[in-house]
Amino acid sequence: MAQHQPSNRPHDFTGGLSRREAGDFTTDRRVLVLIGMSIIIGTAGAFAAWCLVSLIALVTNVIWFRQIGIEPASLAAVPRSLWVVLVPPLGGFVIGLMARFGSEKIRGHGIPEAIEAILIGGSRMSPKVAVLKPLSSAISIGTGGPFGAEGPIIMTGGAIGSLFAQFFHMSAAERKTLLVAGAAAGMTAIFGSPISAVMLAVELLLFEWKPRSFIPVAVAACVSIYWRPLLFGTGPLFPTHFQVDLPWWGIFACAAMGIISGLQSGLLTTLLYRIEDLFEALPIHWMWWPALGGLVIGLGGLIEPRAMGVGYDIIDGLLNNRLLAPAVLSILLVKTIIWLFALSSGTSGGVLAPLLIFGGALGWLVGLVMPGNDPGFWALLGMAAMMGGTMRAPLTGTFFAMEITGDVSTLVPLLAATVVAYAVTVLLLRRSILTEKIARRGQHITREYGVDPFELSRAREIMIADVDTLPVTMTVGEACDFFASQERTHRIYPVVDAVGRLAGIVSRADALLWQGEAALAVQTLGENVTDDSVPVGHPDDTVAFIADLMLSTGDGRIPIVDPASGKLCGLIARKDLLRLRSSYRSAELDRRPYLTAGAKSKA
Repeated sequence: MAQHQPSNRPHDFTGGLSRREAGDFTTDRRVLVLIGMSIIIGTAGAFAAWCLVSLIALVTNVIWFRQIGIEPASLAAVPRSLWVVLVPPLGGFVIGLMARFGSEKIRGHGIPEAIEAILIGGSRMSPKVAVLKPLSSAISIGTGGPFGAEGPIIMTGGAIGSLFAQFFHMSAAERKTLLVAGAAAGMTAIFGSPISAVMLAVELLLFEWKPRSFIPVAVAACVSIYWRPLLFGTGPLFPTHFQVDLPWWGIFACAAMGIISGLQSGLLTTLLYRIEDLFEALPIHWMWWPALGGLVIGLGGLIEPRAMGVGYDIIDGLLNNRLLAPAVLSILLVKTIIWLFALSSGTSGGVLAPLLIFGGALGWLVGLVMPGNDPGFWALLGMAAMMGGTMRAPLTGTFFAMEITGDVSTLVPLLAATVVAYAVTVLLLRRSILTEKIARRGQHITREYGVDPFELSRAREIMIADVDTLPVTMTVGEACDFFASQERTHRIYPVVDAVGRLAGIVSRADALLWQGEAALAVQTLGENVTDDSVPVGHPDDTVAFIADLMLSTGDGRIPIVDPASGKLCGLIARKDLLRLRSSYRSAELDRRPYLTAGAKSKA
């Protein structure tokens, strides 16, 4: 009988989906296609932002000032009248109708819906969302809703990117990249903030840090910022330069501002969902809720008309100290109340501009007693800290505040305040204002990123080296008797030749098929098994590659062989993967000192 010789031909059991050595990154030339598409999406996102802002201005001018125009208008000049009370509920009623008979996806402030589409919906959005979201947001904000345009444009830009991707053969991961590219492009166009738009994508939307997604998103933001001068004008949105001379302990004051903003953020998030629970308890259909929220807006508008609408003029007034303390306090209280009720009612609008006003107003008031003699500076810190803490995006909040003012000198104070606010909200609340809404719909989201331990470990580190094997010279009959023994517990056994080279695999299922075959009983295992159909790993393969082999082949045990000689080195089973995960979990929980006061140093 001829000695069985293992095949040396390589076999790709993963269909090209996994590589043994992928380098630092897994990105390939496919990213060039995504970059080309992101240029188109960046342009489309910028023009979509212009359309949304123009539509909001048009509705505002028609409803409140009886004129047709797309110039931005402040509601501060709206006279107090019955019209102020009636318009917001009417706008809310229209939005309720659009949500019920159009698409429920237009409800809310946009970012949670974008996250859901990414994580649950395969990054697929419908054309309805691309049309109804900006229209409903324009009606909501134009009729007095205390919201910003950033949430709607993130949803709208994302819908544009998703719809564009759906015309091509693309994976869900690639659609996600283009969806987020559209969202970043829209935010960049409105605020002139490409860096913070990309950081928002990284901290909130991508759920990964890969060149495959980061590069196209950054390209879309860069394309959008170059369209901005044509669409919105040049320069920062709120150009300001602060000349604040802080004392040596000023960084601690910035941290204190972060603590205050973090507590404010936690309070607002808690109140928002408590009020949402009240709406849930109402004995009427949710279609009517936006109208009730609009009634609260109208009543608040009677007290403080400046609390209605986007409020960019308020942000500018806070940063440049153009408001008096009573006005700031009034705006803070009224806008907070109407925003809480309006957003809880499920109407359409963004949270970013209101968060800037809430954090800025409180920061301005606190700044009256802070060092530096410039409340506007502390208003900026409050804005960044409020945004970073509430959205759990500290880098986005830091760079956003710097970009909208154009003042680079504030970077360190901004970072200190924002990171402290982030720490406070992380410790106080289990979820952010964005993920809490998703969790209430039954989907848990984790926003902590880390390197996959399977990518860091090699097969030789977890394999079982002492493997029970069967010789190629064993007959099929002997193998059947072997598996029939009650003492044998393994489901599969590697078959090796005289020098230990892998010849194939024999399983208990094979033995059951061979039973009763008299012609096979006298044949050897070497004549009936082949390594051609056996997925194998090498000692230097990553555990991630071994896991991919298991997934693609359905085999729960992978033999590990020496690539040069073909000799069997070990075996990896599913339980070994779980054991590796357990070891990394213990690395998080095992706390012990390795250096003690009494330890003697070694030369």
